[in-house]
Amino acid sequence: MDDKQDQLLPIANVGRVMKQRLPPTARVSKEAKQRMQECATEFISFVTGEASSKCRTENRKTVNGDDVCWALSSLGFDDYADAIVRYLHKYREAEKANQKKPTGTDKVSKDEESSHTGSQAAQQQTDQIPEPTLEFRFL
Repeated sequence: MDDKQDQLLPIANVGRVMKQRLPPTARVSKEAKQRMQECATEFISFVTGEASSKCRTENRKTVNGDDVCWALSSLGFDDYADAIVRYLHKYREAEKANQKKPTGTDKVSKDEESSHTGSQAAQQQTDQIPEPTLEFRFL
């Protein structure tokens, strides 16, 4: 595998996402998956680069969800930014609601249990968030 392939999203994941959005009888060619893989990777790199630049100017080393939302908005992807802001807010609420404070001598095991069950419950709640509808318009 060459360096370029190491930087791309896994093609199996890209293909799975594509198939979820197509009719059950539709087939996706290998070439179509590869092109979408390149485009999705480029888009993520583009947004991440903008978010990273913001963090550098603020002397921070960690890019967080708010930075990604800001980057999407600043790059003109306001519809995506709005949807991700709502998702991020609901995810954080779910995480907060599922945080349990450990007591007594079982601190380590309760921490592990709380973290595991909290993240599972947060994932279940975020699974219920409707996905934004994406529309592609050609000018």
